[in-house]
Amino acid sequence: MTWKILVVDDEPFNLNIIEEFLDDPAYRLSFAVHGEEAWSALLAAHGSEAPLDLIVLDRMMPVLDGLALLKRIKADERFRTMPVIMQTAASAPEEVRQGIEAGAYYYLTKPYQPEALRAIVHAALADVADRRLASQIAISHEDVLGLMRSAEFAFQSIAEAQVLAGTIATLCPDPAVVALGLTELLVNAVEHGNLDISYAEKKSLRQSEQWNGEIARRLALPEFSARFAVLRVARTERELVFTVEDQGAGFDWELYVDFDPERAFDPNGRGIAIARQLSFSRLEYRGRGNIVAAFVSLEPGAVSPAPTFTG
Repeated sequence: MTWKILVVDDEPFNLNIIEEFLDDPAYRLSFAVHGEEAWSALLAAHGSEAPLDLIVLDRMMPVLDGLALLKRIKADERFRTMPVIMQTAASAPEEVRQGIEAGAYYYLTKPYQPEALRAIVHAALADVADRRLASQIAISHEDVLGLMRSAEFAFQSIAEAQVLAGTIATLCPDPAVVALGLTELLVNAVEHGNLDISYAEKKSLRQSEQWNGEIARRLALPEFSARFAVLRVARTERELVFTVEDQGAGFDWELYVDFDPERAFDPNGRGIAIARQLSFSRLEYRGRGNIVAAFVSLEPGAVSPAPTFTG
């Protein structure tokens, strides 16, 4: 597969550096020198057979700066799930927070090493691949699941989590968006719950591109091979409730329900915040953090409320 990446920067030198760092047959790069040109490129690609997969966006630019463009992208229903990597010299916590609030969940501070750019691009595209798989599964299933009122499903692997998330999301008014968030919750139950992979371990494995191998290794270990997670689904006339429970020791969930600027430059740690922001009206963590309930409104014509969190 060839990934389509739009690089937006007003400095030709920076464009050349990124082109050199991302010189890979798997990437097809296009370029824009300010926000308006990037917006036109995004619109043109959206209507073509090769829509964009990722935007690498400079913050400080003429005509239309990166933050203004980002807000425009995220305000448009067609592009609200488009991943954007914000590259900037403005790395103060408040400046990073502004970008996060505008919708930038991936960050790079200039100057950066080639490995840092490649790691964050790889992480962002891996997230895209996971979400698209779930969305494709959701779109491909029939409406028979709409007859469901309650159900329970057990799963062990990431592949099972992805298929399950995409399938169950067909119950929702916007399956693709819910599949995105549900995938994050189910995959977390496998990775950080049942397989006991810490945040720091995942960060290191992502940066060294050893993540998939470590997942396969742990799934085969005797201490993990018998563990499973459970997804419970309950439906009323007003809402759907998805409850995910794993057999792990739990975690400090309060650190991850919002995307902390201190972690903005890591290749992981944004999944729960993205799920909460885009996919659900409410999240509730329970017990020691190994149980989470996600709520989706079924009210006719209801506009999704601002996401809330209780624990």
